[in-house]
Amino acid sequence: MRRNKEETNETIQKLIEVARAHFTKLGFADSALEEIAKEAEVTRGALYHHFKNKKGLFLAVLESVQKEIAERVEAEAAKSDDLWEQLLGGCLAFVAAAVEPHCKRIMLVDGPAVLGWEVWRVMDENNSMRLLRGQLEIMEREGSLKSVSIEAMTHCLSGALNESALWIAQMPDYEHALEQTTIIISSMLDGFKRT
Repeated sequence: MRRNKEETNETIQKLIEVARAHFTKLGFADSALEEIAKEAEVTRGALYHHFKNKKGLFLAVLESVQKEIAERVEAEAAKSDDLWEQLLGGCLAFVAAAVEPHCKRIMLVDGPAVLGWEVWRVMDENNSMRLLRGQLEIMEREGSLKSVSIEAMTHCLSGALNESALWIAQMPDYEHALEQTTIIISSMLDGFKRT
């Protein structure tokens, strides 16, 4: 029984991995389930067994992308003991990860279009925004943040980060755009420091 569960998990992970490559390269609309199943070496029926449809498979892929980015944000923030450096590091890690080719199209372009804005927002709140809110709550408790609504700040900052990632992704000089964004985010966050 345990081996069957392991095989099932391996099959699911393989399908997600292959689908992620297809969705990254071709986008949701032009990715074919037949090709994904073939490359993952499963039948189309097996694919439908694990994911009811193409949208269900895409949802699983997007979840894996968001979890990967959240892990990168946490890892970057953990490099410092300073709360402000943690916040800035996490914000910049999010932007840098979100604009990478294997994340950008799935998370920022097709995600809201395929799943709808409300579903995408709930997923974003459960991942990146959850981490951002948690960091801001710690900073509020520690007294290093001005007295502001944590909920409002979380949403405003998250929106700015998402929009920054979309902008950077379109720029021909990615490095320069990321440098400029770093300056803006850092300056913006400085405005919330309790003096």
